[in-house]
Amino acid sequence: MATGVWTRRPAGPGVKAWPRPGPPWPAPPGPGNVGGLTPHDPLPDHLAPPTRPVTTLSAATVTVMPSLAERLGHPADAKLLILNCDDLGFCHAANVGVYEALRDGLATSASLMVPCPWAREAAAGYRGEDVGVHLTVNSEHDLYRWGPITHAPSLLDGDGGFPRTVADVWDHADLDEVRRECRAQIERAILWGFDVSHLDAHMETMQIKSEFFDVYLDLAVEFRLPLRLSGPATENLIGFPFRSLAADAGVLFPNEFVSVTGVGSRQVLLGAIGEIGPGVTEAYLHPAVDSSELQAMAADWENRVDDHRLLVDDRELSDAITAAGITLIGYRELRDLMRAQSQETVLRIRTR
Repeated sequence: MATGVWTRRPAGPGVKAWPRPGPPWPAPPGPGNVGGLTPHDPLPDHLAPPTRPVTTLSAATVTVMPSLAERLGHPADAKLLILNCDDLGFCHAANVGVYEALRDGLATSASLMVPCPWAREAAAGYRGEDVGVHLTVNSEHDLYRWGPITHAPSLLDGDGGFPRTVADVWDHADLDEVRRECRAQIERAILWGFDVSHLDAHMETMQIKSEFFDVYLDLAVEFRLPLRLSGPATENLIGFPFRSLAADAGVLFPNEFVSVTGVGSRQVLLGAIGEIGPGVTEAYLHPAVDSSELQAMAADWENRVDDHRLLVDDRELSDAITAAGITLIGYRELRDLMRAQSQETVLRIRTR
């Protein structure tokens, strides 16, 4: 496996080929459709997007939108990295591993699997960390199952859990039921007390097929949350311009994404660190502590334990990040910027 490749085909059971382009894409909602804002709240000065004058050959002055790094308050050439822990709530071993990675290790963000049996324990252990919702419509393990919290019939397979494969979801799920289920997962995380920082998708089911991406993007707009998106080079492979659609809807997302096939990020992540350029990059891991429970339920348990070791115990990743001049950030910074810009847009519209 080559290391440092950021635009791989997504992994997971049932994903054998890139999906074909979906039906014609509806226009995403514009800034005027953003709801739930309070125009009387002050806009933080450090989040107000600066502008830079650029002189063209005709001596005319135009306004150029600053980079995402600059809007976040960093220099234009800053290398910013989000280290996200997927699968919080998956099991007790994952909860311990993720929180240790956030509190004692290098991790800067995590993603909660709300439908999983141990998600409530994850909520009980939450102390305000940067945690988003890992929108889940698959249950891929043979012996360990979870299902929709809305009991949606089209999201159940023969043994009462979510479908095991991405293709099964795409072939049989009712999109209205998918929307209700994903919204319910976000609302339950909020009810449990999580200060939700972003949205991403378990097994990328919600991102890489256009009809499901419609739901994914709509929820990001509705809750004013940034999204995980795969890298720019994957748009042609996937078959529709998902990054452009998200940008047009006012949704923020990292500039680049370090993609890993399956579970176990050490080789790819260490290889990619030296290649990270200016802007915001996200990489993800699946940390968990070793336990007999984990070994019994997950065939990839050794890789999960190694991800925890890489984030918490080893110096290799920390030293590589320092040598590359990378600054670690979380998703919460993107969320706060996105909400500040949405508020500013609404204020401008109302004062015209």
